[in-house]
Amino acid sequence: MLLAKIRTPDGQSGPAAVDGGVAQLLRDPSRPMLASYLEADSPAAAVEEAIGRGFTQSYPVHRVQFLAPIDQQEVWAAGVTYKRSQIARMEESETGASHYDRVYTAPRPEIFFKATPNRVSGPGQPVRVRWDSNWSVPEPELALVVNSSGRLVGYTIGNDMSARDIEGENPLYLPQAKLYDQCCGLGPVIRLADQPLDLPATTVRLTIQRGGKVAFQGETSLDQLKRGLEELVGWLTRENELVTGAFLLTGTGVVPGDDFTLEDGDLVDIEITGIGTLSNPVAKRAAP
Repeated sequence: MLLAKIRTPDGQSGPAAVDGGVAQLLRDPSRPMLASYLEADSPAAAVEEAIGRGFTQSYPVHRVQFLAPIDQQEVWAAGVTYKRSQIARMEESETGASHYDRVYTAPRPEIFFKATPNRVSGPGQPVRVRWDSNWSVPEPELALVVNSSGRLVGYTIGNDMSARDIEGENPLYLPQAKLYDQCCGLGPVIRLADQPLDLPATTVRLTIQRGGKVAFQGETSLDQLKRGLEELVGWLTRENELVTGAFLLTGTGVVPGDDFTLEDGDLVDIEITGIGTLSNPVAKRAAP
């Protein structure tokens, strides 16, 4: 089952169930937010109940706007979870290369705070390159949806925008390289975790267009992820109460080469099998 947060042609917004070419706006007054369904003992059953009681209004998907599927949750991220990411981090950082080498094989993963909801862009909204960065890339990632009980309830697509030059200058600059305005993209839908993912069959594909032409394209599959999904959730929730739930980006296995940086006006498409495609234009402010 796919859930989303939508805005309809007549200006209504709220949670929706998406099936084929139809989005059903869920209007159950007892569950006004998308997070209300994610907090249910069975999100799928809560959706079916709303549909069965007639708390819906249907629209063709091409007539609605998909919003970032986030309400008040925090966004966290795990790093160096793919071999390609380990290599990229070591290449960008002379001073911290050994740290990234060790964290790839260590029992404890790298987990860091990524964004608050106001810093998250939905489908079609710009993601940003910092004006003080000259080497920035998108990082296409599977995002885990975790409710306030610490339970994995869904999957969506995440774009962990990263200023590689700032991070590479000093590992202590990681928060500035990762957390800033419009630093994260999420969407377009949440696939409920009522069935386990087929990791080898789930492909993560990144396409970057510049001037209408493909400037970069690459892909990986989730079986290249070094750590288990529940393992990452376990580390996130260890001594860390998620009062409103969280999205956890699971790391990237697709990193453009060292000679590539995003430019203002680029278009980033991230496609994950069984979820869809998250598309965001890139914006970069001029230096003040």
